[in-house]
Amino acid sequence: MKSKKSSRPRLAQKPLTIALTSALLASGANALENPTATLAPVTVTAAPIVEDNQIDKFSAATTRVTDAQIRDLGALSLPDALKMTPGVQVSLYETVGNFAGNQGGSVYVRGMGTSRPGSEIKTYLDGLPVYMGLWNHPLMDLLPLNAVKTIEINKGPQPQVSGNNLSAINLQTITPEEAGIHGGGSATVGSHGTRTLQATLTGKLDAADFVLAAGSADSDGYRANGDASLDNAFGKVRFRLNDIWTAGLSLLHVDNEVGDPGDNRFATTSLPIGPYQSNGVGRNKSGTDMLTAFVAHKNATCSGDLKIYSNRGKNDLVNDANWGTFKSHFEMSGARWKETFSPWAGGTVVAGIDVDRMSGTITGPHVGGVVGTPFAFGTAGSADVPTFRITSPHVGVSHKFDIGSNWVLQPSLGVRTYKSNIYSSKSSPNAGVSLIGKDLTVYANYSEGILYPGAETYALPRALPMAFAANNGWNTLSPEKDKHTEVGFQWDATATTRLDVSAFQDKVSDRYIWSGFTPFATSVWSNSAADYRLRGAEASLRQDIGKDWVLFAGITALSISLNAVPFVPKTAYSLGANGTAGPFRIAFDAQHQTSMYSQSWDRSVTVVNAKVGAFTVANVRVSYPMPSLGKKGEVFVAGNNLFDETYQYNAGYPMPDRNVRLGISASF
Repeated sequence: MKSKKSSRPRLAQKPLTIALTSALLASGANALENPTATLAPVTVTAAPIVEDNQIDKFSAATTRVTDAQIRDLGALSLPDALKMTPGVQVSLYETVGNFAGNQGGSVYVRGMGTSRPGSEIKTYLDGLPVYMGLWNHPLMDLLPLNAVKTIEINKGPQPQVSGNNLSAINLQTITPEEAGIHGGGSATVGSHGTRTLQATLTGKLDAADFVLAAGSADSDGYRANGDASLDNAFGKVRFRLNDIWTAGLSLLHVDNEVGDPGDNRFATTSLPIGPYQSNGVGRNKSGTDMLTAFVAHKNATCSGDLKIYSNRGKNDLVNDANWGTFKSHFEMSGARWKETFSPWAGGTVVAGIDVDRMSGTITGPHVGGVVGTPFAFGTAGSADVPTFRITSPHVGVSHKFDIGSNWVLQPSLGVRTYKSNIYSSKSSPNAGVSLIGKDLTVYANYSEGILYPGAETYALPRALPMAFAANNGWNTLSPEKDKHTEVGFQWDATATTRLDVSAFQDKVSDRYIWSGFTPFATSVWSNSAADYRLRGAEASLRQDIGKDWVLFAGITALSISLNAVPFVPKTAYSLGANGTAGPFRIAFDAQHQTSMYSQSWDRSVTVVNAKVGAFTVANVRVSYPMPSLGKKGEVFVAGNNLFDETYQYNAGYPMPDRNVRLGISASF
């Protein structure tokens, strides 16, 4: 069976990306013809795998992955960028694209994020929500990486940062730092018909700065119907009103089409006989358009910003294994206001308010049936999803006490409250303490996470009217809770050695769940899922070796009180080494993880399909600097799955064998 291709002309649909990339590569070629423009090479050895781990003023841990790690990992998606990060697990179907059907490619943090519909994890762009609002969970292909400077992984609930989640991933976009106009671009070709184009143009002028980025990735796929075509563009402009105030706008546009290669353990059929019967011929079109307006201020004692956003997107399925041809369109809008100030010496106060609204429309093969009608199959129709609104103010206070001998004690306390237009009001406190020395920080924190049911509770009974009772309890649920405790330390043992160690525990309760699919119209929503406890530990080591090499090693160990929870391996290891050998720059990474369950088909974490076995995968990227193509100019080759390992993140979805990618980058 050959891959089904998009009817859109691949090159004709990417004029912005092609134009920007061609201009940047052409500028590099012109520099090659003019030797006087050649720049002296500058060698910078970036940290492998992750940039660093940070402990904030509230004793909460955040892992940062920057564009340097994204480049060295050859990442084409958020799971690609984070699959080596300690504490993070991923699911992938193919090399390019994350088919966004019932399960799809995704990211999980310390066992959180494994439920569908809904998710304990939320994803953000510049602090604003970007995910499938109607089904209340992330879609990886709505989060392009080509305009991203830093990825922040908040491990565990952090009410002082964001709310309505039990863990969060925030993508921070580029902000111009150098005066003048600068740009960069890259192009790659590789195995399985994989092709990418990326381009970025930035400018910093007297009273304004801007970012314009565009990217595309295409692949024929490792397996039939595993092809993908991803296109995106991002623009941001800021105006400096005076020395304190700035204002600006940003726009994100994403348009994707991805195929589902199917679970290879079952026969493939194109018959739309779902739900839960057909397999492996689905097509998925996803996209979003997000407009943001913002104002910000900063002086010596106070900083803050107000952001207002509108985000409209889709996730349209054709011949999906579970949903047949099914369309989901969402509208999200809201605001974020946050202030940080120092009203006294050593003190910091963080306060703000989040307002989010979500609504949408579903169209599907059974949506026209009346909820609560047994065997209500085959009546196509549409349903409008009512508005779900959450208002969430928060405040937190921390203070530094000098306790002598170069030590500082920093306690903190905060609370976030929630008001929903459908569900009951809740609050989530957080407290922490850090002991900070010259080379050692020891910290402990306690926080409570709150996760509200979303529009999925209304949409699912309309999508499957034959499964749910008419009075199914969608509007009587309680939010899910997580009581999170963590202790750890960060130690700069020498000028070239950093060690991060933490131990944590999550107690999760009141998980909302539906009682399962039957054609007898009996399923209901409830908070009856079993409570569970997850314990774990993480450790990572960064070691500089001489002037030219950096080594990173990480390990995560997890133990959970429920059997068969997906995407929770007992141990996972990551290893990376970046450095130079003669004129070449080398980036090596490898991961090993023990067996785990995968494919949770509904919100019951014990309903899983199969295990995936332990595996070890290694990759390498070798580049040759080309100063004539600019400061970031290079040609490179990347080899993936060097040992030709047979492995999978999702049962029935084998990942590609040994493969290669060739590329060129230019900048000015």
